[in-house]
Amino acid sequence: MSIHVVKVPDIGEGIAEVELVAWHVRPGDTVVADQAIADVMTEKATVEVPSPVSGRVLALGGNAGDKLAVGSELVRLEADAATPAAAPPAASAAASATGARPLASPAVRRHARELGISLESVKGTAPGGRIVHEDLVRGASTGSPGPAGAPRHAERHGEQSVPVIGLRRQIAERMQDAARRIPHFTYVEEVDVTELEALRARLNDEHGASRGRLTVLPFLMRAIVLAVPSFPQMNARFDDDKGVVTRFAAVNIGIATQTADGLVVPVVRHAEARDLWAAASEVARLAQAARSRKATREELSGSTITITSLGPLGGIVTTPVINSPEVAIVGVNRIVERPAIRSGAIVPRALMNLSSSFDHRVVDGHDAAAFVQALRGYLECPALLFVD
Repeated sequence: MSIHVVKVPDIGEGIAEVELVAWHVRPGDTVVADQAIADVMTEKATVEVPSPVSGRVLALGGNAGDKLAVGSELVRLEADAATPAAAPPAASAAASATGARPLASPAVRRHARELGISLESVKGTAPGGRIVHEDLVRGASTGSPGPAGAPRHAERHGEQSVPVIGLRRQIAERMQDAARRIPHFTYVEEVDVTELEALRARLNDEHGASRGRLTVLPFLMRAIVLAVPSFPQMNARFDDDKGVVTRFAAVNIGIATQTADGLVVPVVRHAEARDLWAAASEVARLAQAARSRKATREELSGSTITITSLGPLGGIVTTPVINSPEVAIVGVNRIVERPAIRSGAIVPRALMNLSSSFDHRVVDGHDAAAFVQALRGYLECPALLFVD
């Protein structure tokens, strides 16, 4: 036996410290080589730290939420020199059977809590016996019976304290900073998307199988691209420390995306150079990368204006928070078919609200309203989306 110290890894990009997000082991646990022992986070990415050797955990170098310097002690192990560098999944399963904590990422653990599933009862199918989201879904669909004789409507007791750390803490700090520093104002306008929905259905029928299906999002992205030349102050960032607004020719649209870890904003770069299908494809690719925690730092930065949408949960009106240091965010509410009066007759129309927020320090209310009206014009007459 020998003592082996696992140090906080140098993740690159000049990072001097990381945040310790979660432990996958406790003192006294037995680990095998390549088993995940901790998750650490930089500004943009979460990284699993594997154990380089097999052995027993002697001490941990901090608590979840701590900031640790690169190169500092993360875990102290009593290494087993006889254990091979990488153990098969069966070895990991055996280690779990002896009381080690089940292997799962913070996102999977959160998902398990939401589903009310104990990780100890789930069999992991990923390498090393690691539990992934699919294992939880499989367990939830199977279901687990409650205790015999339990009342039909049992009382609920207890409480849970959830540390706000990692990406959740970054989101909280950014939202707080944006709300504190930016004087927001929100402008809401109803948009008749009946013709747009008819066009979208036609395009999906004819090209969906070969080119991918279109949502409303790429149409809105195209509308923003066409409106920006007339409203360059919307496609901008404001450095309030320097007192400088920078307007951009390229339209790099951030797409607010919900992941298991929280809200992130991957960026569709040069939306002005993409057609509807190219924009839709890039949105889908970035969303998948973000939700699988594989999005790069570059893919999560550099936006000049952001779109936020809750899809079918979009509600009637929202008050989106600006993605600082940008100055505008366009919010999409759900589409609802309602009666409307057209040419004196009551007819069914597909209606949708745009709820958009602006930085009142650099965007005047009149300009914000005119910008949203321009978007409305393109969406209500979608033929204009194809006229430069």
